[in-house]
Amino acid sequence: MDQSAALDIARQGMETALLVCLPVMAVALFLGLLVSVFQAVTSVQEMTLTFVPKLVGIGVVIALLGNWMLTTLVNYMLVCFDLIARVAQ
Repeated sequence: MDQSAALDIARQGMETALLVCLPVMAVALFLGLLVSVFQAVTSVQEMTLTFVPKLVGIGVVIALLGNWMLTTLVNYMLVCFDLIARVAQ
């Protein structure tokens, strides 16, 4: 295995990780922003208020996109195992 193959598999791994994490992170960021605006408008300064909406939002995203996330990760692992098999020969 040469350097370009190792760099390619590392790049593909980072892309896969970003692709899988992005929906969850985006929902958490958006819900956190909404709750922060709500807290600023209503002057409610409860630190635990952001936890429940984020938890519910992330749960919904994982329920809706979990199959796609798992399929994406499995496909990446199959590529890694294929590369390992080619290098071992």
